[in-house]
Formats: sequence, C-alpha cells, structure tokens
Amino acid sequence: MSKLVTIYGGSGFVGRYIARRMAQAGWRVRVAVRRPNEALFVKTYGVVGQVEPILCNIRDEASVQRALQGADAVINCVGTFDARGKNNFDAVQTEGAGRIARLAAAEGVAHLVQISAIGADATSNSQYSRSKAAGEAAVLAAFPQAVILRPSVVFGTEDGFFNRFAAMSRMGPVLPVVGAATRFQPVYVDDVAAAAVLGATGAAAPGVYELGGPEAASFRDLMQKMLLVIQRRRLVLNIPYFAATLMASGFDLLSFVTGGLIENKMLTRDQVKSLRVDNVVADGARTFADLGIAPVTMDAMLPEYLWRYRASGQYAAIKDSAKNLRKP
Repeated sequence: MSKLVTIYGGSGFVGRYIARRMAQAGWRVRVAVRRPNEALFVKTYGVVGQVEPILCNIRDEASVQRALQGADAVINCVGTFDARGKNNFDAVQTEGAGRIARLAAAEGVAHLVQISAIGADATSNSQYSRSKAAGEAAVLAAFPQAVILRPSVVFGTEDGFFNRFAAMSRMGPVLPVVGAATRFQPVYVDDVAAAAVLGATGAAAPGVYELGGPEAASFRDLMQKMLLVIQRRRLVLNIPYFAATLMASGFDLLSFVTGGLIENKMLTRDQVKSLRVDNVVADGARTFADLGIAPVTMDAMLPEYLWRYRASGQYAAIKDSAKNLRKP
C-alpha cells in the first residue's frame, strides 16, 4: 500500500501545491481542513480516492489526532494573519503547530514538515513573527527531527501579494505602499512545495531552511516590476510609518468595536511593524541550494497570471501587435 501524508491546511495557497506534488509522487494524501466541503477541488490532484479532504481544526486535540492516524508524514501549512479571535496568532501558529508536532511524535510519524516564515524571531516587535518563532520552538521540542521551511513572500497564481496590488492599481493613478524600501525575496509557491515534499519523504536533512527566490528587491522595485508586467503607469507612493500606524490603528479599532464583523483586511498595526524589517534570506542560512532546488524567477512566472490586470486583459498582445499594422 502507498504511503500516507496528512497535510494540515492542504487546501490553502501553499498547501494545495504540496498536495498535488505528493499525489503525483504516488502518496495517498489526507487534506485536513476546517471546511472540507470547500476543499473538494483537491480530489482532482490524484486518482479516485487518492486525495481526500477531511474535517479538522488544529485547535482541537481530538480532530488533530484523528487526522494523522496512520500517517507516514505530516506537513503543517496552517497560518493566520488574525491577531484576535479564536484563531489568533498564538492559538494557530504557536499552540496549533506544537499540538501537531506532539501528536505526530506520539503516533510515530516518520517525518514532519512545518511551514513557517522568514522573520520568525522570538525578539521581534511583531506578534506575528514572535508566534511563528514560538511555533518553531514548540515543533522542535516535540519533534527534533522536523524540517522547518521559512519562505519569504510567496507568489503564484492565487497569491495575495502581487494579485492584491495589481488589483489596487486599477483604482487610480497612485499605488500606496508601506515600507517602500523594505526588501523582500519573493519565492514561487511550487518551489516551496518541492522543498516540503523533500522534507516529507526524508530526502531533506532535518533543520531550518530559509527559502527565497533568485532576486531580492525593495517593495517599491517589486511594485514597479509588477506594473511593468500589467502595462500600467502608476506612482508608487510610500506611506510613512507613523501615518501607516495611525491608519492601521483605525482599521484595527473598527474591527474591534464591531466584534470582528468588519474584518481588517486592509492593514494592521502588526503588519506595519513587520514591514519595518527586511524579509530576505539570512547570511549563513540553509537554502534551496542545500535542497538541490533552483528557484524560479519572477520574470518567468508573473506574466503567466498577472495578464488579467492589463487594460486589455488577454487581448493586450493582439492589441499591441495591431498597432504595428500599416494603414491601407
């Protein structure tokens, strides 16, 4: 019988790419999510019955344990940007990660992969980054042979980074950003998935790997690259940190007084704190090179999915070609 992997959060942006790769490698894949009915699309990644979404909430001990029973490998992709509520940073990224690792060790799972993030730091000013670091510590305490992957900002067809700002660029001549000089090292989602598969199959040595793409660039330069791809001219306007903090405080307050009915998806104070620090691979860290993976460039992938934000969409190339036609 083929081996079984449980992927917590396996229907999310990164998780679905991992699930697809594991299925292609011949593994049975159990996708553990809170809403299995919204994850039925993962079934198409393999033959009938090979990939199955199941109900699981990583805050619940029993459901986590049921999800990993009989698994040969476990991958945790669950993360959140919600600082409040039941599914907050500590509940999901610290306690949830530790719970998965502890129960996986008790079950005798052979390999565990934890998806963390560059910037995970117990001394960070950002609560998000501190919770990621605490989650890593909890995982290693329970499962010392775990593989921990720390990607920079992840891009790909369904990403929430380039897609978000490309959509914003359609609203006016100015594209506002916070931390225009902050540097990122965007990494293609399927490269992160390839690294996770190596960890789950035992092909990667235990430890922490920082995953960044071939190019590190400032936030402003990334927006300029994106604008070039979508063929729009916009002024990339940097919002000073003090102004961004005031704005974020207002958004956070609105979410608080409405009891979370109005969710802050614009900008939080914690995100402003994160944007003060570069998000690039640290010197001396283990990287893609140690995994034998050559990461894909942004130039190779961005045009493949950002074309829909061009003024003429999929017809942009035809329209540009038509300009070269001579008039009769």
